Amino acid sequence: MELSLIGLQNSGKTSLVNVIATGGYSEDMIPTVGFNMRKVTKGNVTIKLWDLGGQPRFRSMWERYCRAVSAIVYVVDAADYDNVPVSRSELHDLLSKPSLNGIPLLVLGNKIDKHGALSKEDLTEQFIQSQVSCLLIAPLH
Repeated sequence: MELSLIGLQNSGKTSLVNVIATGGYSEDMIPTVGFNMRKVTKGNVTIKLWDLGGQPRFRSMWERYCRAVSAIVYVVDAADYDNVPVSRSELHDLLSKPSLNGIPLLVLGNKIDKHGALSKEDLTEQFIQSQVSCLLIAPLH
């Protein structure tokens, strides 16, 4: 299985990779520059995780690393209310690429446990407004 984890900077993509790989979580993370790849084996399943940088200069390469993957995981920081419209726009732009047609998408609402974060319902409403079908799940920590 091969997954691409994308989303704006500081949304929690690298933390998600670490939780999947080790079960551990750390607050002390440095921004991903470009991309990281990590293979994780759980039982008989090996998952190749592409953790893609979310800074504006790296967003143009998202499509390249999302082609032919098993699924795309789009991570949204629910506590960064000001960037939700930017995040929605970036996702909408990505989904307009014909090369990504048919690839399953999971929109993961992260940091919903933080003070002032959008609720699952509010975050869902924000993304449904852009006509994106999505699923939002609980926070990592």
